[in-house]
Amino acid sequence: MKKIYVFVFCILGMFPLLALTGCESLDYTPSDQMSEKTFWQTEEHARQAALGMYAAMKAPWCFGMEFTFDMCSDLADGTSPWADISRGTAFSSASGGVQNHWQNLYELVHRANTVIRKVAGMPISGETIDRVTGEAKFLRAMAYFRMLNCWGGVPYYDETCDINEQFANLRNPRSTAEEIRRHVIEDLDDAIRKLPVRWDAENLGRATRGAAYALRGKVYLFDRQWEKAISDFEEIVYGKSADYGYALHPDYDDLFRLYNGRHSDEMIFSIQSIDGNTAGNALDIVSYFGNKSTMRLIASNRIVPSTTLVDMYDNIDGSPFDWDDIFPGFSSGGPELRRKYMCVAIDQGSTVVTSTLDCDTTKVMDAYRLRDPRLCLNVITPYSHYLGTDAGSNPMDKQFVLADPAKGGAPMEAMAFIRNSEGWNSYFWRKWIPTGNLDGYWGEYTRTPYEFPLIRLGDVILMLAEAYNETGAVGKAIAEVNKIRARAGMPGLNSGSPHLAVGGKEDMGCRIRKERACELAGEGQRYWDLRRWGLLQESVKDATDIFGDLMYTRAYQPRHELWPIPLVEMDRNRNLTQNEGW
Repeated sequence: MKKIYVFVFCILGMFPLLALTGCESLDYTPSDQMSEKTFWQTEEHARQAALGMYAAMKAPWCFGMEFTFDMCSDLADGTSPWADISRGTAFSSASGGVQNHWQNLYELVHRANTVIRKVAGMPISGETIDRVTGEAKFLRAMAYFRMLNCWGGVPYYDETCDINEQFANLRNPRSTAEEIRRHVIEDLDDAIRKLPVRWDAENLGRATRGAAYALRGKVYLFDRQWEKAISDFEEIVYGKSADYGYALHPDYDDLFRLYNGRHSDEMIFSIQSIDGNTAGNALDIVSYFGNKSTMRLIASNRIVPSTTLVDMYDNIDGSPFDWDDIFPGFSSGGPELRRKYMCVAIDQGSTVVTSTLDCDTTKVMDAYRLRDPRLCLNVITPYSHYLGTDAGSNPMDKQFVLADPAKGGAPMEAMAFIRNSEGWNSYFWRKWIPTGNLDGYWGEYTRTPYEFPLIRLGDVILMLAEAYNETGAVGKAIAEVNKIRARAGMPGLNSGSPHLAVGGKEDMGCRIRKERACELAGEGQRYWDLRRWGLLQESVKDATDIFGDLMYTRAYQPRHELWPIPLVEMDRNRNLTQNEGW
């Protein structure tokens, strides 16, 4: 199956590129290969121009590192790329991530604007013009919606802004948040009219009508327009006006291991990754989520699952998990007691467990594996195994042990056990991390060859449940959430056990928020959820490891609810105003 990013590198030379060093205009550099007389003439040119937009969309600082935003929430801890935002202590208008995200989002906006303007006058079929224009408006809406969530109102530029003529003088003041939201909705309205229900296999990954409905529903949801959100989500969940073909993937784990042409009907809009070797093109997930036994990475586990996330997962019967039920006094006993319950000794060569000490490893493993199955599919838990690789990318079985350094050796990734490069006694990600070398398909750690969802049906179903609940339709909300729980192997809400009984709208809201965390961990959605729910402040706690030892401190200030306008943009455009508190 051919996927659209095969063509990205061959078309960039013909597409008007925008250097990543300017302000929101992004200094324009005309290409020697670009000519009005030779380009913007054929159906293939329109297609190539469209693919240039997708290249900008999947750039790391645009939407290509979406998974990393979990470290800005309570689901993950880490060192890069959002450490200043996550920790709150060095977060400022000079933060590199703030500037990079701004610039890359405007890169996507200006590419979309160029396509909308140029394609309109091309001597090609009206159908192609409509479809490419629909794609451009969908992607422009994505960019502005993210900017709205980061900064509130931002300068607005549409297709009337010709980057060839105006790149040196883009000085628009900030539009209001309401104006940006209105523009986003207008773009998605038009995208819905123009985009196809589906593309053929050769164009897998391009925006569709269903993607536009899903994104518009999300915009409405974030703005608390519940009825409009319900209408859009029901359109694609129930196929009200078209056969979109969306369905929950039958296997939760397999959904995040789609490579070498495999695709799932759960993916509504996803980044297509192809080839896991040097010549390929795929997202760099492993550099952030991988551990030191994943191709023996030098830089690894920059982002790890938090203890908060792991403790969220309920027991398999739906009852809340409590460490004190496993080990009496665990919660209040402090790090030393927890080490006694959980640590073993290994040899100095890091090859075998020499003594289990006071640790019942089966009991420790059961504390994780007798819970919501998604826990052990998303996280490498103590005493479980992981198929990593050696430095030559040859598969090697590794085990995650909690070793007491006072009683023996320390884990080494070159041998039998997994090690954290930061020295933390943290959990590790299993979600998104290739097992072995995928039978030779994967050989370059910066290219994780899995299809990555920006919008998937499971997410939409949970958003529909939330909108139902907010309108008082608790029964409908329960039915939607139970679809997700059934796929996960968890009992349905209101299915008999007192633990599963829903006490009303408020209780259901809490359950939906928890279900989103358990289902969407590692996908970058939690940070945006916490902010829209008004729960960011209460979620900010110091990062602690499995034993309760401090890894680093985190801080919250009211100004963190909106990012600062990048300082360099304020210097370049004197018409910009700064967000409150910055």
